[in-house]
Amino acid sequence: MRSLFETFECASEGTLIVDRDARIVWMNERYARRFGLECAEDAIGRSCESVIPHSRMREVVQSGEPILLDILEGEADPLVVLRLPIKDEHGQTIGAIGVALFDKLRSLSPLLSRYSLMQAQLARAHETLKRERRSKYSFASFVGTSTPTLELKRHARRAAATESPILLLGETGTGKELLAHAIHATSQRAHKTFVSVNLAAIPEALLEAEFFGAVAGAYTGADRKGRPGKFQAAQGGTLFLDEVGDMPQQVQAKLLRVLQEKEFEPLGSNEVIHADVRIIAATSRDLHEEVRQGRFRADLFYRLNVLTVAVPPLRDRLEDIEVLCEAIFADLLSQGGYESAVLSQGALTVLQQYDWPGNVRELRNVLERALLAADGAPLAAGDIEAAIAAGMRVESPAPAHTLPSVSSGAGTRYDDAMVRFERGLIEDALRECGGKVTEAARRLGIGRATLYKKMSQLGVAAPRSA
Repeated sequence: MRSLFETFECASEGTLIVDRDARIVWMNERYARRFGLECAEDAIGRSCESVIPHSRMREVVQSGEPILLDILEGEADPLVVLRLPIKDEHGQTIGAIGVALFDKLRSLSPLLSRYSLMQAQLARAHETLKRERRSKYSFASFVGTSTPTLELKRHARRAAATESPILLLGETGTGKELLAHAIHATSQRAHKTFVSVNLAAIPEALLEAEFFGAVAGAYTGADRKGRPGKFQAAQGGTLFLDEVGDMPQQVQAKLLRVLQEKEFEPLGSNEVIHADVRIIAATSRDLHEEVRQGRFRADLFYRLNVLTVAVPPLRDRLEDIEVLCEAIFADLLSQGGYESAVLSQGALTVLQQYDWPGNVRELRNVLERALLAADGAPLAAGDIEAAIAAGMRVESPAPAHTLPSVSSGAGTRYDDAMVRFERGLIEDALRECGGKVTEAARRLGIGRATLYKKMSQLGVAAPRSA
């Protein structure tokens, strides 16, 4: 024991031994002087706390468990200490020994620096994940002041105040996901996570694991550590099921159980997890017809269809076109690459007379395409007509110039028909302008450079003027 004490005396900054009552029975001289004692004998018999403030030696004696690599704060520099219980031959704790390993934390700086770095990285990852799972939009993001838009927002706000499932119905591109974000942001769960899953984008074989999670080895290729599902990620918050009409019937049955019993089991596990999740579902399908055809469970439909919010198509709120264009232009300009974005009155008229089968998504696509093709501002009616023609279909009223007809027999591809349409349009304009490209571009409402580019792509040569 004397040899052991001498080793501690030389190798450490301080050593302390206490009995089963946490009274000091031995202390080295260096340690005693550090805590203001003239000699170590003055500490013998005293409680460890009366000599060393904040000492945890009593905790080691009482628990019989060591405390490894702790930091002891004091009036002087902090100490890195090691505390070990002392036990008799019967395994009973009869005391404890504490060793101050370093008197400066400088020796541990590489370890502490790496630990601090890891903590900072973990905090940033948590914050990033938290931001990603917050709702991104509010009702103000759903742009429009028309009567159908205001009625939609009023209905959606009332639905947000409840905890019942919500079913959003509407054509593709109408803004159902944006509305789901807004409902979550207005609900009592706004401070919790918003998790979105597009059921049409996930392979059917993986959908159950994506929904409910999976334990290690639940299926071939499963994560060795297991993985949480969307329901676990959305606990306490909102789970948005986009394109719910595309959900396989096997998963429909399990989703029904979650809605009825408020619980689920991860794939490959018997553990039952309580589900505290608010469901918002959306679809562009006619679910009544899907139920009638046997492709969607009637009982699940009734569970989801507690509160129905119908999102109107853009053709039913054409008076919102102008403010929607302003919002889209502001977003495009913020991304860079465009100097300005302005609509002429003629261009706005064309936009308001089109029926928008692709809704707001198509509107954004048309505006961005028109900006890319135009040589300057403001965008003219011809810029919008050309952008629409290059998109899904053209059903705008006939513009000032006569559009060439496109004869399409059975089996004609849409792309081929559009090429013929654009080529005929440009050839007619050039012919009417005597082959003058600048004048033809002005008549078509597009920039000269854009017209030259189109002519090159379509193989159109400017006719010689007479």
